[in-house]
Amino acid sequence: MTAVSRANDCLVNVDMGDRGKQPDWMVRVKEDYFKADQTMFSSRELPELIDEMDGLGVKRAVILCRYNDPESRAVKFATQEPERLRLGVGGFNLLRPVPSMKGLETFVRNNPVAYANVGPSFWGDGMYNGGDAVYYPLYAKACELELPICINTGLPGPPIPGEAQNPIHLDRVCCRFPELKLCMIHGADPWWDTAIRLMIKYANLHLMTSAWAPKYLPNSLLHYMATRGKSKIIFASDSPVLSTTRCLTEASQLELEPEVLDGYLWANSERFFFSN
Repeated sequence: MTAVSRANDCLVNVDMGDRGKQPDWMVRVKEDYFKADQTMFSSRELPELIDEMDGLGVKRAVILCRYNDPESRAVKFATQEPERLRLGVGGFNLLRPVPSMKGLETFVRNNPVAYANVGPSFWGDGMYNGGDAVYYPLYAKACELELPICINTGLPGPPIPGEAQNPIHLDRVCCRFPELKLCMIHGADPWWDTAIRLMIKYANLHLMTSAWAPKYLPNSLLHYMATRGKSKIIFASDSPVLSTTRCLTEASQLELEPEVLDGYLWANSERFFFSN
């Protein structure tokens, strides 16, 4: 076990209890996939979140919000703690790109934003993969704003179509948008090898292990992290889906050299999300 001296948790939910009744597929994910209790659908208070971060050595966290909800709990938290908390902003209607991109630009101008995020399986009935032209206004605006994009890859836990999240669709994106800082999130199962090959191929492509307990990360990814991918893999928990405590504890038990572990937990995200 390697001691964890510093970390950033790059995907945290603080407002799940504010969203009202969860859809049936989310309840199924909680019970069948993560075996979680009702705390998975709870909201956080700011002092509780900061105390947890301090106790675990977490320097920064990225908390999720929607660009069209400027009064959300996440936005209020980040406004109060802009050095510790940044925002991951989503909620775009990519079928109406002009108002969505205007809204994103305004939101980024007024808030401490780390990245914009989108999940291909979670809107449009999963009809539009990450390489579809419907995403191009978002990619172009992100390049203009020098804002990283985080995009779900891998089969989703909910019983919804998953093919749109095959990372192979990002091959064309990386070709057409070499300026884009792009990060696959929630792992890439069962397409880990495809994701790794793409990261070797493209300097601008990274991967975040949010919603994956570190002890279940595949050997192929751990090997890549320790060799050619030392700067490419970024830690996140997706708390409260998986707790930050559990994920950091399991990360410290991985057979990684201290330099590699520090890159995974802190240095890679510090460079990718927080250097601007």
